[in-house]
Amino acid sequence: MSATDDGQSGSPALDDPTPYQEVQRSPEFVALRKRWRRFIFTMSAIFLTWFMLYVVLADFATGFMNTRIGGTNLTIGLVFGLLQFVSTFVIATIYVWFADKNLDPEAERLRLRVEEKL
Repeated sequence: MSATDDGQSGSPALDDPTPYQEVQRSPEFVALRKRWRRFIFTMSAIFLTWFMLYVVLADFATGFMNTRIGGTNLTIGLVFGLLQFVSTFVIATIYVWFADKNLDPEAERLRLRVEEKL
C-alpha cells in the first residue's frame, strides 16, 4: 500500500526538511546569495567589458595599440595585455576583501545554525 492509499501525505522523512534545507530557505541565506550574486555579476561585467575593450582596440585600433611608449619597444597594446593579468589579481583581491567583510560572517552564522541541528 502506498502512502497516498492510506490517506497519508508522505513519509515523515520527506516532509521534514533537513537542517540544510531549512537554512537554504531562510531569509538570511537568501540575502547572502543575493549579495554574493550581485557582487559576482557586477565584477564579471566590469572584467568582461574591460577585456572586450582590449579585444576591440586590438582589432580596430591597431595604430593606437602599436603606439610605442617612451621610445622603447613597449607598446600600448602590450601594456593593455599585461593589465589583463593585473586586473585579474585585483579582482581576486577585491573579492577576498568583500567576502571577509560581507559574506563570511553571515555564512559562519548559518554554518553554526546547521551544525546545532545535526
